[in-house]
Amino acid sequence: MGTTLKKEKISLPLNSILQGDTISLMKQLPSNSIDLIFADPPYNLQLNGNLQRPDHTMVKAVTEDWDRFSNFQDYDLFCEKWLTEAKRLLKPNGALWVIGTYHNIYRLGTILQNLGYWILNDVIWRKSNPMPNFHGKRLTNAHETLIWASKFDNSKYVFNYEALKELNEGLQMRSDWLMPICNGKERIKDKTGKKAHPTQKPEALLHRILIGSSNKGDIILDPFFGTGTTGAVAKKLGRKFIGIEKDKQYIEVAKKRIDEISPHDELSLEVTKSKRALPRIPFGSLIERGILNPGQDLQSFNGRYIAKIRADGTLISHDAKGSIHQVGAILEGLPSCNGWAYWHFKVDGCTAPIDVLRQQLRAEIDTVNNVK
Repeated sequence: MGTTLKKEKISLPLNSILQGDTISLMKQLPSNSIDLIFADPPYNLQLNGNLQRPDHTMVKAVTEDWDRFSNFQDYDLFCEKWLTEAKRLLKPNGALWVIGTYHNIYRLGTILQNLGYWILNDVIWRKSNPMPNFHGKRLTNAHETLIWASKFDNSKYVFNYEALKELNEGLQMRSDWLMPICNGKERIKDKTGKKAHPTQKPEALLHRILIGSSNKGDIILDPFFGTGTTGAVAKKLGRKFIGIEKDKQYIEVAKKRIDEISPHDELSLEVTKSKRALPRIPFGSLIERGILNPGQDLQSFNGRYIAKIRADGTLISHDAKGSIHQVGAILEGLPSCNGWAYWHFKVDGCTAPIDVLRQQLRAEIDTVNNVK
């Protein structure tokens, strides 16, 4: 069962589900304590009447009381309150993801900007298996929209660019994500065989979000926890979570679900680091360490130019002198050049980019840091 907080401020209840009103419980958590928030708030669908399929069977829609608001003003006030608390809770470099549909996402975007969040991206989750539009009066609603925002415009938010690129088979991760809605074995059912929660999100969605915008050990808050998808994925990926949920039945389902999960081992939780996060290795370090030597020749990747290494880590080729980047740019007549990829050294009768040597030195530094 979920934990109920007292009125006074408390320390972080890590890997717990708090039972009660979201805004009230958020107010009891300490400021600047959360690395990342994922929020799947009520959509305020404004449904009137029942929805039937062509065979006259009923569609299970979101009809729960938690999705009902008297008017747009009440909904906006609710969202402003929880988003205000969310911003207070985020660390200075923290970030927030919020998901919605056309019913509410534009209102959420306005409130986010009014509160001083800095929108980084909007992401289209394109559903590969959306529910059809049974009456044929509108386009099939085949996507939901996520907004990714940092706490401030100058926040140094987490973005694991290289990890997301690897998830996407070596290509930059785009802002349109194609994946199915939660169904099959992943869809949690209650004792009667019905959906335990009408808007359960697929774990694939949370996996991509947490891999891309959080690190191992980070604290993830989900203020609308539902049946615990955020907590389940956080546990698998070695993140800590805090869930807030009012409904006892949802909490029971979430707790059972999360208790059955075994986190991945430490080695498998490592992801490809962003190049910006890697230790800086000056070319001169290769000379100092004797990995390359003064007087040694380097060859351009296209074989057209030879440059000689100097003792201070600069190169000389014809009349061009300077860094590995400067000399490559001069020789090719370009405004800039990535010298690490441009210059090659000979090894075992073949040539390889000097970046190979940089990566070896980085690996050595990482090994030493891990030992410490």
